[in-house]
Amino acid sequence: MNTAPAPDDKPQWLDDEEQRIWRSYVHATTLLEDHLDRQLQRDAGMPHIYYGLLVGLAEAPHRRLRMTELAMKAKITRSRLSHAIARLERNGWVRREDCTDDKRGQFAVLTDPGLEMLQEAAPGHVRAVRNAVFDRLTPEQQKWAGGRVEE
Repeated sequence: MNTAPAPDDKPQWLDDEEQRIWRSYVHATTLLEDHLDRQLQRDAGMPHIYYGLLVGLAEAPHRRLRMTELAMKAKITRSRLSHAIARLERNGWVRREDCTDDKRGQFAVLTDPGLEMLQEAAPGHVRAVRNAVFDRLTPEQQKWAGGRVEE
């Protein structure tokens, strides 16, 4: 279903309250991402995006995903993913494998040292997430945020 407005439709501008809510949301998500990025840089020497890539690989069957699939899951370009994987390879946390049925395709594979790094980084990251998000919400707010509102 296409929800894009017709070209001759005038935009429905945000009113002052909607604008305030929108800008607060953007500000809060930026602060959260910065907080998580700083924690992972400090404690694990990697940005949050790299941590997410390692998690994605750890959760994949045989700890491997096609590069295109990993880029889609991480919501990043293939170029940005290629740069990130190169850095993770230099650290020994990921390796690339050629795809046997598609000569252009490659897999990213989480190595044993990469899994160890992820396991070492996870407790601090979970503490940062819990402190920044869950410790600030009541159980009722968590249910609402998770879409589990009981009527």
